Amino acid sequence: MRTKLNPGDKIGIVCCSNGWEKRKEPKVRRLEEVLLRMELTPVLSPYLFERESVESGSPAERAQALMDFYRDDSIRAVFDISGGDIANGILPYLNYEVIADSDKQFWGYSDLTTIINAIYAKTGKSSVLYQICNLLYEHGERRQEDFRNAVFGKEDTLFQFPCEFYQGKAMEGVVVGGNVRCFLKLAGTPYFPELSDKILLLESLGGTVPQMLTYFSQLQQLGAFERVRGILLGTFTQMEQEKCRPDVWTLLKRFVGPELPVAKTEFIGHGTDSKAVCVGEYGNFCKNRCT
Repeated sequence: MRTKLNPGDKIGIVCCSNGWEKRKEPKVRRLEEVLLRMELTPVLSPYLFERESVESGSPAERAQALMDFYRDDSIRAVFDISGGDIANGILPYLNYEVIADSDKQFWGYSDLTTIINAIYAKTGKSSVLYQICNLLYEHGERRQEDFRNAVFGKEDTLFQFPCEFYQGKAMEGVVVGGNVRCFLKLAGTPYFPELSDKILLLESLGGTVPQMLTYFSQLQQLGAFERVRGILLGTFTQMEQEKCRPDVWTLLKRFVGPELPVAKTEFIGHGTDSKAVCVGEYGNFCKNRCT
């Protein structure tokens, strides 16, 4: 169930993965301005910017900042503006009982796939795979309208996107996954979600054919493709920009049977025009419509 916000609500802004370079602080200020115009009040974590190397704080400090927002009743949702490599470091420091008892949702993308799936695995709660900084980019005006309507409960265009089926005609089930590289960091840990009867969402920013073969091989060895109800492919940015051959679907066909539904959308991933998807919630996917 998505958390509905109201004008005037406070929202937490965190950076659980790589810290932002200090020179990018004006971008954070622009995000604050956009949110304030929407009548949302952003409250910033003290751990947003790099301090030592890529870290804005220790794993325990970054986790504490996130948990402080979960414990603060005045904060209605939490948005992560980061990405990168180090978000999984905070997972042992999170209080999953507090998260389970909260009605707040966590929003983030890319490396935050680790936290999003850990929350579902440990609590059964859903999170939103989406980068709130998309509100600032070339599609920002349209994304701002979609975002405002979605979080205020007016309409769900932010969560609606077309897809094309490579196999099958429809699929439905609880969605897990996200960025494939980051999702696989959870394999073998208590934070990896149960895959049986799920829709497995996979997308990627970097990586070409060797990396995709590695990821798909690991998913096969985990038994993923035998257990899920279907696969939703988002964008694979580097693969698509470099027009790699074989392409992602040709590679994936080596690993999945002909009966497993597989669909592709151009609107989930790292593009600035990306839409949002709830990980840990039931999704219904058919040709030209995904909700």
